[in-house]
Amino acid sequence: MNRAAPGEEKVLRLTGVRRAYKEGKRDLVVLDGAELALSAGEMVALVAPSGTGKSTLLHLAGLLERPDKGEIYVDGTATNTMSDNRRTALRRHHIGFVYQFHHLLPEFSALENLMLPQMIAGLSRKLARERARELLDYMRIGNRAGHRPAELSGGEQQRVAIARAVANSPRLLLADEPTGNLDPATSSHVFSTLETLVRETGLAALIATHNHDLARRMDRSVTLDNGQVVAYYP
Repeated sequence: MNRAAPGEEKVLRLTGVRRAYKEGKRDLVVLDGAELALSAGEMVALVAPSGTGKSTLLHLAGLLERPDKGEIYVDGTATNTMSDNRRTALRRHHIGFVYQFHHLLPEFSALENLMLPQMIAGLSRKLARERARELLDYMRIGNRAGHRPAELSGGEQQRVAIARAVANSPRLLLADEPTGNLDPATSSHVFSTLETLVRETGLAALIATHNHDLARRMDRSVTLDNGQVVAYYP
């Protein structure tokens, strides 16, 4: 595997990334030479209007898409020429995702929703259960372990989703409007839990949000302008 040079290694690094889509007979350029780097324990807010490439940037960072040009390094490893299987393995073990809608499996309990990704990654059922219980206790919803998503509040559901995202101890967390469906008080509480998790575990977190109050609580904010990632000051 290609690795970043000593002293330059970041948990996430995008260099010269270009991504375009076909729109009729022309190319719609979404990202054009985009650059971004995240360090361990750093929270970066991605604040950008809809249609500017925010989802594309998250998909590329999460190895769900490949750039047309440039390179994406995850934990120092170049990913653009990897096989799909290697990208899937890297994503499974190194990247966690949190979405605006929790996407919990409705037929399973909170505990089982956390066990499944660990078992898919190869952990035994016993160890997956122990790790799931630890995470639910850490998120202060251990008493809800046996409840299905429909029996949980919105804030509880999203805390389960966050716990699921970090169940396999990833290095990078990508979140797309993780508190967008919550009322202000619940949103602040869930974000505080997420912030504590990032700081204590050394995750690098890229969090897309329209909430300027939450953006100001992060280490820095970026936005997208003409296909470039630039600093943003809310």
